[in-house]
Amino acid sequence: MDDLVRLTTSIFNWFIFPISLFILLLLLPPFYLYKLLRWLLIPKFPENMKSKVVLITGASSGIGEQMAYQYAKRGALLVLVARREHALEQVGECARKVGSPDVLVAPADVSKPDQCREVIEKALRRFGRINHLVTNAGFASFYQFTDITDISRFTSIMDTNFWGSVYFTYYAIPHLRRSNGRIIVTASILGIVPGPNLSIYNASKAALIHFYKTLRLELGSEVKITIVTPGAMESEFTKGKSLLKDGEMGIDEIGRDMILGPLPVEVGESAAARIVDEACKGARYVVTPPWVRFAGVANLLAPEIVESLFSLVYRTGPGNDRSTTLSRRLATPTAKRFCYPESILSPKIKPD
Repeated sequence: MDDLVRLTTSIFNWFIFPISLFILLLLLPPFYLYKLLRWLLIPKFPENMKSKVVLITGASSGIGEQMAYQYAKRGALLVLVARREHALEQVGECARKVGSPDVLVAPADVSKPDQCREVIEKALRRFGRINHLVTNAGFASFYQFTDITDISRFTSIMDTNFWGSVYFTYYAIPHLRRSNGRIIVTASILGIVPGPNLSIYNASKAALIHFYKTLRLELGSEVKITIVTPGAMESEFTKGKSLLKDGEMGIDEIGRDMILGPLPVEVGESAAARIVDEACKGARYVVTPPWVRFAGVANLLAPEIVESLFSLVYRTGPGNDRSTTLSRRLATPTAKRFCYPESILSPKIKPD
């Protein structure tokens, strides 16, 4: 029996590649014709969000806040979720001013499944349906894994970034099926490309990408899924808010400069407009800003080169001194003036 299995495996080893290549070459022309037709036709018929219900997590600041305004401008009804109730109220007030007919503020900790379920129930009592679920809540830590002093405190990154999306998705799916709705999940290009000093954050984003790819296969056309893989966007993350190495939340501008270096940070309003626009056009994936796509392509074609370059740019000095990394040394005041939005140059974090 084992000899038969070995023979079958050998046959697969020899023939699966040429057969797969032949099938791929056969399917590529009609596939790209389909993509061309979508590109030509879909922009003319985007989803009309007027009076549709959009639930957004992580809506008190950053890209979640900006997406709330973009949906509001399209006339959507909003359910805003985050821990900070006062900040949510402020976002809700602004959303009403720019066009949302009604806003439900629902403070909750997305890492608690019972609270996620309660928010879904509140949304249904208020509006009776959910059309778009935007899972966006998340945070990071800008330290090497070996610098962490209390690893047990860092499970919160996975609890919020990954499970916070999964819980809401689990409780919302029956209602999204009824509305033939859409899930928009904010992952990260770092879920594809290995960025140093963000090990647990990167793992949480990689988990999101593969979870929602799998879920898309399971749900088929009943619920559409848009996976967003942004680069650096204007947010509390790029202002330096993160989990410090002792597990406490704080502002870490040294770590922020080390991670961002001289890379341009996309203005939050522009990023949110692109994400919502592409989601309403039915996009399966959104990469913003568009130049970030190159990082994923480079990692696919030459992963060893990408890893070597990242190691060169982000390697810390003796004693893991983060201030000595090439990325931070390149983040000069002049570079920041050209690459960082004003809100990041003078960061103000909304209070808890």
